[in-house]
Amino acid sequence: MSSENTATAATPEADDAVVAQTDAVTPDAGDAAVPAGDAAAQAGDAAVPAGGVSKAMLADIEEAMKDVVDPELGINVVDLGLVYGVHVDDENVATLDMTLTSAACPLTDVIEDQARQALTTGPGGGLVNDIRINWVWLPPWGPDKITDEGRDQLRSLGFNV
Repeated sequence: MSSENTATAATPEADDAVVAQTDAVTPDAGDAAVPAGDAAAQAGDAAVPAGGVSKAMLADIEEAMKDVVDPELGINVVDLGLVYGVHVDDENVATLDMTLTSAACPLTDVIEDQARQALTTGPGGGLVNDIRINWVWLPPWGPDKITDEGRDQLRSLGFNV
């Protein structure tokens, strides 16, 4: 399967199961959503939202995305706050709502390749069958989206955040 790169505001499609959502993105009523920050706390929860995607899968996808590193900053995209949402459809294809620190960033292909590697390969064939990245620009990324762990990593590199 091939990926699709699009640039839109972050809005989940009605037929996809939403398994991750940040506070900045509001799902349509009726979509099952779990705030990204609650993933670890709910990883053991047996609840399965519409589409058969378990909350435990959210934690696995979020953890795997920590292997995707912004090539310019050397910090993973999760801790930089670049992942706005993850939707997994009935064919186990993940659509990642992501942004970048700048709309002019030339590294979308590098980040997409890393994300595909992190989510579709490994023991048992990976977490999902394929990925698509939906590049979103609203809400705009800002330093406020960086996690505490990401801030610590940036400080260790000499950034003042």
